[in-house]
Amino acid sequence: MTNPLLAPSTLPYNLPDFAAIRLEHVEPAFDNALATHAQEIAAITTADEPTWENTVEAFELAGADLDRVMAWFFNLQGTDSTDEFDAVADRIVPKLSAHIDSIYQNGELYSRIAQVTAPDDEESRRLHDELQRRFTRRGADLDAAGKSRLQEINRRLSELSERFGRNLLADTKSLAVELTRDELAGLSEAQIEAYKDGDRFVVPIELPTTQALQAELEDSGARHKLFDASRARGRDTNADIVKEAVRLRLERAKLLGFTSHADYVIAEETAGTAQAARQLIADLAPAAAANAEAERKLASELADEDLDGADWPYWQAKRREQELGIDEAEIRKYFPLEQVLEDGVFYAANLLYGITVEKREDLNGYRDDVDVWEVKEEDGTGIGLLLTDYNARSSKRGGAWMSSFVDQSHLAGTKPVVVNVMSITSNLLTIDEVTTVFHEFGHALHGLLSDVRYPSNSGTNVPRDWVEFPSQINENYAFAPEIARNYARHVDTGEVIADELLKALTASRQFGQGFDTAEYLAASAIDLAWHSLDDDTELDADLDIAAFEQEALREVGLDIEGLEPRYRSTWFNHIFAGGYSAGYYSYLWAEALDADGFQLVEEEGINRRTGAKFREQILSKGASRDYAEAYRAFRGRDKDTRPLLERRGLSGSDISS
Repeated sequence: MTNPLLAPSTLPYNLPDFAAIRLEHVEPAFDNALATHAQEIAAITTADEPTWENTVEAFELAGADLDRVMAWFFNLQGTDSTDEFDAVADRIVPKLSAHIDSIYQNGELYSRIAQVTAPDDEESRRLHDELQRRFTRRGADLDAAGKSRLQEINRRLSELSERFGRNLLADTKSLAVELTRDELAGLSEAQIEAYKDGDRFVVPIELPTTQALQAELEDSGARHKLFDASRARGRDTNADIVKEAVRLRLERAKLLGFTSHADYVIAEETAGTAQAARQLIADLAPAAAANAEAERKLASELADEDLDGADWPYWQAKRREQELGIDEAEIRKYFPLEQVLEDGVFYAANLLYGITVEKREDLNGYRDDVDVWEVKEEDGTGIGLLLTDYNARSSKRGGAWMSSFVDQSHLAGTKPVVVNVMSITSNLLTIDEVTTVFHEFGHALHGLLSDVRYPSNSGTNVPRDWVEFPSQINENYAFAPEIARNYARHVDTGEVIADELLKALTASRQFGQGFDTAEYLAASAIDLAWHSLDDDTELDADLDIAAFEQEALREVGLDIEGLEPRYRSTWFNHIFAGGYSAGYYSYLWAEALDADGFQLVEEEGINRRTGAKFREQILSKGASRDYAEAYRAFRGRDKDTRPLLERRGLSGSDISS
């Protein structure tokens, strides 16, 4: 029988034939694909006089089988992890790491790439420069001993990343909180039913520290149970991984000529330097801390007691309800998932970009509850496929994300197949969940509307502090009146959301910005503190992680009573298993672009003209154009940070970049 992973899919857009692929296909396909890729690389290095076509373009096209195997495996491991999947990962991840190192440390390949002349277009020139940087950053210039040590480090870091994520998922499952029906008071009957597990009620833990239900549960004891469970994750399983990963990342950075891991990482981001990222945190922290303290004081006055981190969100929500008239349980009834998606998210995309999104009932996702949608141009031309996987399940890693099964590339002749993943427990969405659906579709648009020649430049293959720009600007459409009135209809009555309530919703997104900003900055500060270390003397076995975190928060003035960082180290999946090490700051960096960029949309309106400009200058370009130039082409000038400061209630902050 032919292994279905070792040949391009015959389905539309090369959608994987999920019905035909099984886990048992992965390892044979992986070993075969590794060998094929090695042969392709060898053929490049032994070809005649190096040319752009036989070297760079051949390199871009090499490894198609391996890409197909890895896309299927890692996408499904993230959405439905099992012991069997994990066992396969244990065997293939070290091999994959070694294989990648062998390519980027191949001196002959590196030399041939350096020798060729790029075609005279911006995308090709940028790719040529990027490839040469990529080789040097992955050890091509090291001596034999250095290359060997770098391989060891990379292999071990791959293993640690895999183990961290696995441990976190296991802890998240085991720490799910059992509550009584009485302890679930404050939730709707539909919500309560969603947590029913036989004759019990079990609430799963979400990825951030503060749990969404802390704002709704009336029982303080229940709130504390949930909060304490969240903060227990990784305590016994991930602490040593954190320290070892930080030490190895530092060693790798120094081996490659950088002072710290943050310097190594951020040199390739739009921020440019680690100091710029650290300065962003330092500039914003004082105002954010002051605002958070003021919010806590007001919430404490309402509660008539001094609030801790478990109770603060509840009384903050009560303040919001009191001041803005928003009841979270009632507001959910305007946001059924299907309406939000089809009449909100897809409707906005049609207004802006002229595209349509239609369900393909004839195509199957990797589960029965995963839908497949075809995205088309206004004239009916197919663009690509979108898979949506929104339902929560215990086997799914926490958080929300977008990833690809197939990247767009004119050179490869491929159109995009992307997936949006969330973990929704109720069909009636919270305000935050509505925002997240729009956010992840912003990432999907970045992949779907890519229009580049080379796979390396496709879609979301861009710096982390740029990749969040399209997703964050797309959040703004969630509660724009012309969009919200089309989808926000009461689930029971069909009544369109009232203008007064919509205005209150818009105001509510700015409510509690002190808390939201401070908890985010606190997590960013922890990330940068670990990865700005320039020696490993602190990283011994006795290092107290909690004390290290507290000092990092104290240094930037974010050691706020009652406020927990959005993530702490042992459950900080973004930086220890998610590829965002020294990069968690990037959400705020991108938000500066989003806040400024959306002002143009507000000035020009949510229309095809504005959408076409954003599509042409941002979404379609991937990594094929200089990012500052792309932003100027869209906005008409360089970014202005004042809209971000106003949005976050930080207009008194000293920030200029």
